[in-house]
Amino acid sequence: MPKILIIEDEPSIVEFVTLYLRKEGFDVVAARDGVEGLIMVKNQRPDLVLLDLMLPELDGWEVCKRLREDSDIPIIMLTARGDDVDKIVGLELGADDYVAKPFNPRELVARIKAVLRRAQTPVGQHLKGILRLGDLHIDIARREVRVQGQIIPLRTKEFDLLHTLAQYPGMVFTREQLLSRVWGYDYAGNTRTVDVHIAQLRQKLPTTQVHIETVWGVGYKLMVDT
Repeated sequence: MPKILIIEDEPSIVEFVTLYLRKEGFDVVAARDGVEGLIMVKNQRPDLVLLDLMLPELDGWEVCKRLREDSDIPIIMLTARGDDVDKIVGLELGADDYVAKPFNPRELVARIKAVLRRAQTPVGQHLKGILRLGDLHIDIARREVRVQGQIIPLRTKEFDLLHTLAQYPGMVFTREQLLSRVWGYDYAGNTRTVDVHIAQLRQKLPTTQVHIETVWGVGYKLMVDT
């Protein structure tokens, strides 16, 4: 029974979501503000966090940032705003998905199940060996990335995205294909998610021999200089 932590300060939303998720077979706990939420993550060890953005004490962005400092726990952000900037900032901080209020509870459950499935079956987990592309080495079994011998810390989806591109150097992937391979075929998010993660990879990889190219109007490909 997966445990879901709701970090939300509106009691009516907490009650509504709790009742629906328990009906669907989830174990549910709740926190009323950002500080309490961080404490409950450590004490309750949930499988997924539903995180509201507008929280007292600590807002959702800061909570997400702190969680991502030492954890890959799946995070779905809840936002009442329609502004894409909020969603993009959340994704840049490491959120796995977002749901805008008001939301359909069936959609919320579907997104929770999809994120949990992706978290349990990361790309490449069944493969062994090391991909060597110029000065970039990807240890698939250990899920480690090195550039010129230096380990580059990557988040779960950043590693999966890089691994997908690195398996087929020079091959162009559309954003939809990358969503399917990395986030799962039932992922309902916006393709902007791919752009955000590509930008993060480019910033983190200090390689002079491998780079990710944008193919305008299509998608991305990984190139190796010879």
